[in-house]
Amino acid sequence: MAALGWLTHRRRSATARSVLAGEAAAEAARKSSQEAQAAPPEEEAEFPVRGDDRAAAFFDLDNTVMQGAALFHFGRGLYKRKFFDTRDLARFAWQQAWFRLAGVEDPEHMQDARDSALSIVKGHRVAELKSIGEEIYDEYMAERIWPGTRALAQAHLDAGQKVWLVTAAPVEIAQVIARRLGLTGALGTVAESVDGVYTGRLVGEPLHGPAKAEAVRALAAAEGLDLSRCAAYSDSANDIPMLSLVGHPYAINPDAKLRRHAREMDWRLRDYRTGRKAAKVGIPAAAGVGAVAGGARPPPPLLS
Repeated sequence: MAALGWLTHRRRSATARSVLAGEAAAEAARKSSQEAQAAPPEEEAEFPVRGDDRAAAFFDLDNTVMQGAALFHFGRGLYKRKFFDTRDLARFAWQQAWFRLAGVEDPEHMQDARDSALSIVKGHRVAELKSIGEEIYDEYMAERIWPGTRALAQAHLDAGQKVWLVTAAPVEIAQVIARRLGLTGALGTVAESVDGVYTGRLVGEPLHGPAKAEAVRALAAAEGLDLSRCAAYSDSANDIPMLSLVGHPYAINPDAKLRRHAREMDWRLRDYRTGRKAAKVGIPAAAGVGAVAGGARPPPPLLS
């Protein structure tokens, strides 16, 4: 009975962290959007519903909007700027790849991955990371945007709807990408900062899985959106909670599990990959660590 009580407590704690992360991401996204000088919508198109101001679109980032993982590309940029050494780069990148591949929210593994990522930026100024993010976007990300997904996002914008990125990447980097693509804003993982300096702690947890759904739910409530009229796009089965929230879910470049689920639910599927690359999309990004880090051998997965 004691073990059951402990497990129930852990589940409740995980849910509370997801809600906190989601609400923090929504608050940061709305603040950023309000600060930006928004241009009025141009001529309305017929996709998906013209002039429906209670509808919006939510796009996952990694392998949905952009080829590869934003955190990996960001890590490459920080490594180039000597934020950390080769060993840290390999460890961080493989933790991220394992987490995406396994899709298992093991508390100890997630804590370790969180700590290693946060240790990289601890003590650095938020403004510094934002400025570096602009440079990293030009260096590694701009040419990796999927044209097909970009066209889908533009169709929503042309219809007068808001379009948000929803990603586990740091919110500062997500906002750079959203702004460069002309999107409304971004929901991302919120790292705590005091007086403009990162403390090395998160607000809640990474914006992943259930936390993404909580972020979308919080933003929709704040923006007065009707989720049944909204659309969401993702490549990963980890985002089924977010996709299930909206009336128009799309599986984009889906992994095997999401592809099966989408077919069962009669969701729309679109695949922009050439030659139907491996469904386990975390592998290519992680494999690239060897080249970036000078051929460092990756550690084995923490769980079998």
